[in-house]
Amino acid sequence: MVGTILQESAREIPETKIIGVPAGRAVDFQQTIPRSLVHRAAVSEVFVTDLNILGEGRFEVGAQWPRRHSFFGPRTPVFHDPMLYAETIRQAALLIAHRAYGVPLSHSFLSDHKEYSVEETGLATLGRPVDVVLRVSAHEVEYRGKNVGGMRLDFECFRDGRRIGTASERWRTVSSAVYRRVRGDHFAATPFQAAVLCGVAPASVGRDRAEDVLVAATPTEGTWALRFDPDHAVLFDHPIDHVPGMVLIEGARQAALLAIGDPYALPARADFRFDTYVEFDSECLLAVEADKAGPDRTRTVRVEVRQKGTTAASGTLGMRLS
Repeated sequence: MVGTILQESAREIPETKIIGVPAGRAVDFQQTIPRSLVHRAAVSEVFVTDLNILGEGRFEVGAQWPRRHSFFGPRTPVFHDPMLYAETIRQAALLIAHRAYGVPLSHSFLSDHKEYSVEETGLATLGRPVDVVLRVSAHEVEYRGKNVGGMRLDFECFRDGRRIGTASERWRTVSSAVYRRVRGDHFAATPFQAAVLCGVAPASVGRDRAEDVLVAATPTEGTWALRFDPDHAVLFDHPIDHVPGMVLIEGARQAALLAIGDPYALPARADFRFDTYVEFDSECLLAVEADKAGPDRTRTVRVEVRQKGTTAASGTLGMRLS
C-alpha cells in the first residue's frame, strides 16, 4: 500500500506538464528515490537515485550499482551483471513516467519492447559502489485525452564520463479499472499458482542458490521450461498477476547459458519483444537457438517464449564468452 506522503509527492507534478531544473545541476547519488516510484516494495531493491528534467523529452537519471547484490551479482569476480543494468533501465523508465509525465502510481504498465547493449569494460567491479548517469530522451509519446498513455525512451549510460551502454524501452500504461477488465480472471493471479519444477544444477547457469535458477530440463533438445521460486525476494518483490518481463529475460539468459555451455558468459546485448502476458497457471517454454561465436567472442542466441502453443515473447541475446 502506497503511503500518503508518497501519494502526495506524485500528485505535486501535473500529469502532462514537464518542469525543468536549473541548468548545470549534477545528478545526486546520496540516496535512492522513493521505492513506490519504481514499483518496488523493498528499499534495498532501488538503484536509481535522482532525476533531472532538462526540458521537453530530455532527462538525466542517477543510479548506483552496489558492490554485491543477492540476485544481480556480480556473477563473476571482475564484472557486474548486465541484468543489473537492465533493471536500472526499467527503474529509470518508471521514475520518468511518474515524476516527469505525472502517470499516477495506481496505473499499470505494459512493456512492449526492451533492448540494451553494454560494454564489458563498463561493467568492471572496483571494490566499491559504481555511480552511473543515464541520459534519456522520450519519443513517440502517446496521449489518451490529457494523460500520457505510452512512449519509447532511449538511453545512454555513462560511467566516469564515458559512455558504456545504450538501451531502449517501449511501454504503455492503463488505469487500474482498465487493467482489471483486460486481465479478467487472471487479475488476482499469483506466482504460487505455478507448477513446482525441479531446476537445473545452479552451477550450470552460474548460480550458487537453487532459488535463483529459472529453468528446468525438458525432453526436447534446445528447450527449457521456465520455473521460479514464487517467494523469491527480488523477482517477486511485490504482488504481480503475471510473469514479469525481467523474469522472462533472466530465464532466457539462463537457457542461453545452457545452450552455449558457458555458465559465466555475459549477456552484453539483449533485444526482446513482448506480445502477450505470460501466465502463472500454464507451462512456459524457452526455445533456444545459438549461433557460432564471432570474432569478438560473442554468440548470438535467439529465444522464443512459448505458452499455450503461441509465442508470448521473443528476442536475442549477445552472449560474451567467459
